[in-house]
Amino acid sequence: MVVVNRIAGFAEEMAGWRRHLHRHPELSLDCHETAAFVVAQLRSFGIDRIETGIAESGVVAVIEGQGPGPVTGLRADMDALPMTEETGADWASTVPGRMHACGHDGHTAMLLGAAKYLAETRRFAGRVVLIFQPAEETVGGGRMMVEAGILDRHGVEEVYALHTDPFGALGQFRTAPGPVLAAADEFHVTLRGKGGHAAYPQACRDPMPGVLALGQALQTVVSRDTDPLDALVVSLTMIHGGTATNIIPEEVVLQGTVRSLRPEVRARAEARLREIVAGVAAAYGLEGILRFDRGYPPTINPAEQTAFAARVAREVSGDVVDDLPPEMGAEDFSYFLEARPGAFLFLGQGIGPSVHHPEFDFNDAAAPYGASFLARLIETRHAP
Repeated sequence: MVVVNRIAGFAEEMAGWRRHLHRHPELSLDCHETAAFVVAQLRSFGIDRIETGIAESGVVAVIEGQGPGPVTGLRADMDALPMTEETGADWASTVPGRMHACGHDGHTAMLLGAAKYLAETRRFAGRVVLIFQPAEETVGGGRMMVEAGILDRHGVEEVYALHTDPFGALGQFRTAPGPVLAAADEFHVTLRGKGGHAAYPQACRDPMPGVLALGQALQTVVSRDTDPLDALVVSLTMIHGGTATNIIPEEVVLQGTVRSLRPEVRARAEARLREIVAGVAAAYGLEGILRFDRGYPPTINPAEQTAFAARVAREVSGDVVDDLPPEMGAEDFSYFLEARPGAFLFLGQGIGPSVHHPEFDFNDAAAPYGASFLARLIETRHAP
């Protein structure tokens, strides 16, 4: 293990940054106070080429190295989740109903740590572009920042990101070439009939039998329409309809998620949902309305950049897994990887409560590993 000594030396400072952010979580695109804190730290490091207000509250900063060379982007997400914290930590959220339950406070602190080191040493050629992104958990701040032109404007050639991992040992890096996370799509189905008195169903067009049939039929998209060797999830997660036991409702609404790793499987799942909704609606004499919302695309790591990132990770930690099986969660870093080659890696923080759990907390002991990886990635790729 070769955690950079200088970074290890300010581990407590990184912990302080992280705990400040943890106490003051912000949601979605409204990360203005977090952004202001980030900008203040960057300026204290001597970094003055800073853009703000991208995707409402995103921050981009540039560190110039020694002469011409590559341009690499490093991204951290900043937003929290609408959850009530149950960690009991001294630095627990001070905002009711909000908490950093996915480690974005840690991601931001690690990128700040790498920035502090790189701004001090400048032992690299070219430029580093630091990307602090809002709204990973909601509307896709990554997509919005890419669409705002930050990669083109700064000439970014490759882009990398880390995500904390409560299922990995402290300091363990996990990644793989190819898909590592899934596309995340949503479906909203309305089955509309004719409501009325529940004692006289013959005078109605009851949507409830159609709902029951549709709920079962949707499961065949995975079990009968998809190759068993292809990963696909179709989960029906919400059903809304009815107001009383003696009233047949006019309509019922069903919602859920579709997760996939390959574009062909994603397209086939959407097509089958449309066919099934139309077929069930016709069979039960109902109007069937499907809205299929495509969300984050799959996160797909290019082989060359992933191998490079794994090599750098091995210099920082002897514990590297480079054949991680894909997971069906999603990440809007996928938009960056659609626009530029790079890699997405998980950094173990020790086994503990899962992300998106009210008892989750980022382990500050992981920050020196992450910041060292980001710094060494730049020094290796940008060797003068």
